[in-house]
Amino acid sequence: MADWTGQGELDAAMSLLEKEQRRLKELSRMWQEERTTVHAKDRSLSMTFDGRGELVDMAFNGSKYRTIAPAELAHLIVETLRQGRAQSVEKMSRLMGSDALPGVDIAGLATGKVDVNEVLESLVAPMLNGVADDGVLGKPSRRTGETYGG
Repeated sequence: MADWTGQGELDAAMSLLEKEQRRLKELSRMWQEERTTVHAKDRSLSMTFDGRGELVDMAFNGSKYRTIAPAELAHLIVETLRQGRAQSVEKMSRLMGSDALPGVDIAGLATGKVDVNEVLESLVAPMLNGVADDGVLGKPSRRTGETYGG
C-alpha cells in the first residue's frame, strides 16, 4: 500500500512552485514592458530605464547641460543613472515581495547576473528530495545520468 503521508507536503510544494512561476511570469512581463523615467536634480537631463534597470534613453532638456563643467555633468549623469536603476530594482522588489524567492538576488535576476534556470532549479530540487541532484532542468543527474524535464 502506498504511503500518502507526504502528499500534503507535495501539494504544498507544488502550490508554492505554481505561485513562484506566476511571479516570475509577471516579472518577465515587467522586464519587457515596464519603463522608469528619472530626472536629474536640476532637470537638465532625463533617463529612461527598462524593466531590468537598463538605460534605454537619455535626453538633455534645454541647454543648461552646455554650461555645466564636464566633471559636474559626468557626476550628474552617473547619479541620475544610479537613481534610475535603484527605482527600477525597487519596482521589481515590490512586485516579487519580501518572501518571493528567499536567498535569490532579485537585482541579479533583473540584470541577468543570475540565471533564471538556476532559480527554477532551486525551487524544484527540494520537491525531488535529492533524486536528481543537478538534473532538474534538463541536465543529467549525477546519480543516474538520466535527464529530467528537458
